[in-house]
Amino acid sequence: MTRTVYVNGDYLPEDRATVSVFDRGFLFADAVYEVTSVLDGRLLDFAGHAARLERSLNELGMPMPMDRDALLDVHRRLVDENGIDEGLVYLQVTRGAADRDFAYPDADTPQTVVLFTQAKPGLADNPKAREGIAVVTIPDQRWGRRDIKTVQLLYPSMGKMAAKAEGADDAWMVEDGAVTEGTSNNAYIVRGDTIITRQLGHKILHGITRKAVLRLAREAQMKVEERAFTVDEARGADEAFVTSASSFVMPVVRIDGQPIGDGRPGRVATRLREIYLDEARHTAI
Repeated sequence: MTRTVYVNGDYLPEDRATVSVFDRGFLFADAVYEVTSVLDGRLLDFAGHAARLERSLNELGMPMPMDRDALLDVHRRLVDENGIDEGLVYLQVTRGAADRDFAYPDADTPQTVVLFTQAKPGLADNPKAREGIAVVTIPDQRWGRRDIKTVQLLYPSMGKMAAKAEGADDAWMVEDGAVTEGTSNNAYIVRGDTIITRQLGHKILHGITRKAVLRLAREAQMKVEERAFTVDEARGADEAFVTSASSFVMPVVRIDGQPIGDGRPGRVATRLREIYLDEARHTAI
């Protein structure tokens, strides 16, 4: 079935949707994006994604292309028209199309705004959550402003492929001996009764799911420590996991081929996934 997508105010069949070859998102990766999950036909943590979108745009000197209510309407229409029960809504905003020049175009250049959906049946009941995933470690060679959710995703894509080449599911990136994050997720370890994850800053993406999971962990009387951790700490942890909008809470059971804990999903990650999904479904809009 041909999807309906949104391009600059128009709802179009995907095979009729086009963006200029001069678009700065294409030429310079001068663009930001967000991915909002859908469960039971409703959007998870839309307000958080909208707020982060606004922050990312502001950091790059771009305005919001529409207000939050209008943005919500677009998301809901695409979910409805494409019959998405479980899946994702992808949003990308670029600085627009102009003659190729490293300098930004005039401020009144129309932005490019694109949204589309992806159906993901079984998103919540993912077998990987029961089995756990394996990760490998690679050097973090990205630019310094990882807190801005830009479309500069070549190195994370290379990391995914490096992991696949080693028979793993994902890669954790390492800088100055410490884990920053996964290629498309935030990284955590559990030692004893304490959840440890990298503190916020320019080094990592400020994950919307990360924020929700840490809040829920604290509400469940779990201890949380926000600091950098080393690869050796991770290998010696009792358990590990990642969070993202599309994987929710996903246990990590192997790092660089070495089992974490007993090599099975741990009780903390398993419980947090349950708590998060319950909360997400309750608050979805």
